[in-house]
Amino acid sequence: METTDNQKTTTSNPNGISGEVINELSQEINNMLSYAVYNGIIINTEVNGLIQNSSVDDLINAHNLLAKNVAPATPKSIEYTKQLRDGEKGRSIFNKLPLVRNLILLAVIFLILFIITGLSPKVNNHSLSEGILNNNGLSLLLNLTFLSSVSGLGVLFYLLKKVTDSIQNCTLVEEEFISYTAQILLGIIAGLIMSEIISFYSSNPQDINLFSKSVLALIGGFSSDAIFSVLQGIIDRVKSFFTTPIIK
Repeated sequence: METTDNQKTTTSNPNGISGEVINELSQEINNMLSYAVYNGIIINTEVNGLIQNSSVDDLINAHNLLAKNVAPATPKSIEYTKQLRDGEKGRSIFNKLPLVRNLILLAVIFLILFIITGLSPKVNNHSLSEGILNNNGLSLLLNLTFLSSVSGLGVLFYLLKKVTDSIQNCTLVEEEFISYTAQILLGIIAGLIMSEIISFYSSNPQDINLFSKSVLALIGGFSSDAIFSVLQGIIDRVKSFFTTPIIK
């Protein structure tokens, strides 16, 4: 009795690729094909012959070709988007994507905090110019809340734009939800660093006012990734200076 190439690959070698992995490979190929056809993406015609042969090598080659065709989307992001679209039909995007809903709610909260603290007479050019070291009490709390809310708006502006692009490009994956929480905290910290520490070393303290500190906080929140990379680069340079072996 003759045995096909696919059967030889999956049954003759007990340590080879399992049938479950091959089924997942086939499912991902079908998902990528469906995504490409639905979005009008040009598909490499070699895929058809590779899928018909159905050997493991051909399936892997077809998978690789399709992954290039649908990029920047990935099989994982396509599967997640399909689950969102088909799993809970009739529900709004806010119920399907709690991440979008939570980011919008946080943006509204930071906006309210920004307005409330901005209306306070204790938040002004003079109190902001005093900074953390020379301010105290309720005035310090209100000023830090004001700068934190501006930083939060900056990072949420960045994340909402990023999520929108991810949904449009079908690159959103579930694991990103966890990283966004940490990124919001990093954005607030980066905004405070930019507004307080950098302005503290300004050559002309008279230039430190409501506008400049707010802009620094907004930029710090929006570009928290860049600030983290800069600080990490400085630390790596300092570490390399002390760890470089001395050549005799």
